Amino acid sequence: MSARRRARRLAAAAPGVPARTSGPRASVRGDSLTTTVVPVLGMTCRSCEARIERHVSKLSNVRRVSGSAARGRVVIESLGALPARAVAAAIGAAGYEIGRSPWLERDRYVWLEVGLSLVIVASVAYLAQVTGLTDIASGAGDLASGGLVVALVLGLAAGISTCMALVGGLVMALSASFQASGATSGLAGMRPTLVFLAGRIGGYGLLGGVLGAIGAGVTMPASVTAILMIVVAIVMTLLGARLTGVSPRIAGWTPTLPMGLGRSLGLGGTDVAAFAFMADGSVLISIDSSTFAVPGFTTIEDRDIVRFIPTSLGPTTAGSFEWFLDGSDVGLTTSGEDIDAIDFAPDGRLLVSVVGSFGISGASGADEDLVAFAATSLGAISSGTWDFYFDGSDVGLNSSSSEDVNGVWVDPETGEIYLSTLGSFGVSGVSGTGADLFICTPSQLGSTTACAFRIYWIAADFGWGGEVTDGIQLIRP
Repeated sequence: MSARRRARRLAAAAPGVPARTSGPRASVRGDSLTTTVVPVLGMTCRSCEARIERHVSKLSNVRRVSGSAARGRVVIESLGALPARAVAAAIGAAGYEIGRSPWLERDRYVWLEVGLSLVIVASVAYLAQVTGLTDIASGAGDLASGGLVVALVLGLAAGISTCMALVGGLVMALSASFQASGATSGLAGMRPTLVFLAGRIGGYGLLGGVLGAIGAGVTMPASVTAILMIVVAIVMTLLGARLTGVSPRIAGWTPTLPMGLGRSLGLGGTDVAAFAFMADGSVLISIDSSTFAVPGFTTIEDRDIVRFIPTSLGPTTAGSFEWFLDGSDVGLTTSGEDIDAIDFAPDGRLLVSVVGSFGISGASGADEDLVAFAATSLGAISSGTWDFYFDGSDVGLNSSSSEDVNGVWVDPETGEIYLSTLGSFGVSGVSGTGADLFICTPSQLGSTTACAFRIYWIAADFGWGGEVTDGIQLIRP
């Protein structure tokens, strides 16, 4: 559907104009707030809700936004009616469009993948029967009665889909943290994965044994067993719809934890991936989580920068947040373009390093580089131009993945660049760990970079050894 048609549908739902139940509609509350309900196509998860809320909340006069994947809609409270085109554009910027999610996916490739998966599972089952594998152990039984082979087939399918999706990120995070210690070669580098797998197998074995013992000693009434089977069937159907993508409408019904539950349990925090102090005492912050709902503000992403304006600092910190840079507005859109270092060049341009490879208008590179942003507009709507500032590969910061620039501070008077890395590093005349700080005295900057290096701070001498310094701010006496 074109943006113009979507805009017309939204405009038709202005206050006082009857709206179809399947389309957007608005109403005026007694407190002068206008509530607009907009159906959103393809919103099926919590992260979908957060992304849409984040973009819509930046519209003028919007006071509250609430997305619901289960209902496939977003509810907007604003001071007065919102321009139809603006709402359609904000939802489009989040990667979605106005409309109801269909009951059945129309993309033939989704159905092709599902059909291919069914063929593979059926083939494994058939081969098991033909070769006699179904009789290799007591309890294997007939496939129709659900024996060990069925469990094996289901386990293989789950391992390829849900397990890989759920634990893959955990293993990568563990491995990334382990790299910071410098043990990244040979079997030493594989230790996080091997230990994780050993713990996982042991955990499954222990829990399986406990549940088996309980099951052997407890006989549930037939009615209870029937109810549990129905409940499990419903949950598995919902999960299957989400995993396969065959029904976007049903996928939105999948049960999820409330977004505020983690925070109420003390689990709602996020790591500060990068920071920089402004001259007025405010603090620029970028986060480590892919998305995070900032209390009293909005949901931000790890490609964004927000500005914290403190009213008090120290053990009791208070203040407010505002937008500084919307990364998606200026080309930071991929997972490798998550910001992990911030500062300013002596000429006032914003300097940024990211966690992986990047490709933006004016520059492309990797995690050992710094790019400079000359802003024409900052805040909720950001714009400007990028240019290369520091090419780490030119000066030897590309020999291992641990040499990702993880913290930066640029001396505004001398232009010297103070750096920290994700883990162990080695450049001309200097080597250290992810906890240490070292200085580049540049003789040339830009797409061709040249530096003379020297060590600035050896962390182990001050009891900081084994840590990772992921942010730098020096205060001159």
